[in-house]
Amino acid sequence: MKPMLPSLTFDLPVRPDWQYEVKYDGFRAMLTWNQKGIELISRNGKNLLPQFPEIKKFLLQYEALFKPYLPLQLDGELVYLENTHKANFSAIQVRGRLKSEKKIAEQAARFPCRLMVFDLLLVKGNGIYSEPFYKRKDALEELFQAAGFKLKADPYNDQLLQYVKAHDDFNELWENVVLYDGEGIIAKFKNSFWEEGKRTLQWLKYKNWKYVSCFVTSYEKTNGYFYISVYQDKKVYSIGQVLFGFKPEEKNALKQTIKQNMINEDNQFIYVEPAICLEVKYLELYDNQLREPHFDRFRFDLQPADCTYDRFMFAQKNLPQDLEITHPDKPLWEKFNIQKADYILYLREVSPFMLPFLKDRLLTVIRYPHGMFGEAFYQKNCPDYAPEYVQTKEAEGIQYILCNNLKTLVWLGNQLAIEFHIPFQTTNSIGPSEIVFDLDPPSKDAFQLAVKAALLIKEVLDQLNLIGFIKTSGNKGLQIYLPLPENVYTYDDTRLFTSFIAEYLISKDADSFTIERMKKNRNNRLYVDYVQHSEGKTIVCPYSMRGNEHAGVATPLYWEEVNDKLELFPFNMENALKRIRSQGDPFMDYFQTKQLQPFAPVLEFLKNSSKKG
Repeated sequence: MKPMLPSLTFDLPVRPDWQYEVKYDGFRAMLTWNQKGIELISRNGKNLLPQFPEIKKFLLQYEALFKPYLPLQLDGELVYLENTHKANFSAIQVRGRLKSEKKIAEQAARFPCRLMVFDLLLVKGNGIYSEPFYKRKDALEELFQAAGFKLKADPYNDQLLQYVKAHDDFNELWENVVLYDGEGIIAKFKNSFWEEGKRTLQWLKYKNWKYVSCFVTSYEKTNGYFYISVYQDKKVYSIGQVLFGFKPEEKNALKQTIKQNMINEDNQFIYVEPAICLEVKYLELYDNQLREPHFDRFRFDLQPADCTYDRFMFAQKNLPQDLEITHPDKPLWEKFNIQKADYILYLREVSPFMLPFLKDRLLTVIRYPHGMFGEAFYQKNCPDYAPEYVQTKEAEGIQYILCNNLKTLVWLGNQLAIEFHIPFQTTNSIGPSEIVFDLDPPSKDAFQLAVKAALLIKEVLDQLNLIGFIKTSGNKGLQIYLPLPENVYTYDDTRLFTSFIAEYLISKDADSFTIERMKKNRNNRLYVDYVQHSEGKTIVCPYSMRGNEHAGVATPLYWEEVNDKLELFPFNMENALKRIRSQGDPFMDYFQTKQLQPFAPVLEFLKNSSKKG
């Protein structure tokens, strides 16, 4: 069966009675499971199971669960899932070209691909093609629930069959697609029927284009392609060719200009000096060529010298187009080769994991206008020159910045805000949004004291069935978080718990821990600062960098990493990103945990105990 195909649109597909799905970039695949077995067939009729045996192996583990629903047919996209909203096209292309069974088996085990399922066509042998899309979607969700499968895309769980959710709010989904650098969105009319092999206007694909400013170097006479380049170290660097997107009059004008200004010609090409600047939109760079390039507009305001490889690389990360990055080559650390451009690209890549913690929090930043080579200063008030898109909130006479979107985060990065400090509550909460323990040892050499304290606290949390998350401070300590539901508890409530934990630590090892506020009286013990958890106080945001000599990052950890082998210094900018790519974000389920946190019975016990005391 040939799949139904969406039509490309450049217009915003926001319409009544339409729904929106993440568009994943891989191999379109139809999964059929019947008495003959399992088939996974590509759009071109190719059997995909020899190349991707992990899909069949996974399904057979659930054969008993699926048996009542057979024969079954699912429509989806076979992908190498990079994050919740993005698939890695290059990775699945490499997998698709493997010939050796041994290498295929190795890759299937180490880096399994996933089938992102967005439609159900056959269930219990009954074709439901004539049912409207929303009913097929409901039936698909019921099937996943019956199998006990999660309904959220996740590149780090073992579920190789994943559900693609249909969203009602385009703007909310689009914001996440851009944030996670996904390929785009598929818009579907809720009442659309399945039409085999048809490219339909009932389904529309709207892509998350990247943009590059470039110049024309030649025109290919045989097929009409315009070859485009940028400057790298003052040398012409080819980035591919463009054919589509021109209006007839634009294409003709460009051809005539090239012919009138040619410097050379042969049987195939007409060549010109760099002079004509274009803006081209594309999906990504693949094999050093632009994928799906489309002409967007002429750039008469640019000179070819403005079209550089560095700017092209910035565009790869889908940074906000209208935000100029000043002095991108400014060095920031003395001992590390980190330039301002590297730092901003770090913020861009870590933004999906950092922004949820910044959202609706009164932000205090520490800015380093000269990197680590000059003085730093705290900034709470939003400066007068801040762009209009920077949201603010007034509190106690201060106009605080709310870093609620990628554009604001990158703008702050351009201002060389290195440290991001946030309060323990949002602007929408009247009490704490979490409890945080800041385990601050007396020196870097005493880091194992923080590890010791963390493991003792974890024992208590486990006994009380409380859910805790842990991260490095990015400096010399560790910090433990307990997410709480909004607007339920007060700081007096949480103080009962933080003081209880502090007293517990001291009772376990008074030689290692103290609540003594005077440094001179601590005698190299770890200070348990339970007083710091209060209204108006702040803590460094997860994934924020720190302005210290080792370029530390406040890095979320998995609890199994917290042991006597844990070291302080590997947690820097480069390794923070490597960790996310290889093992995901340890704080991924943080916000879902808020409603599950069984803090009420613990608090009730502490209140009763304090009354008796």
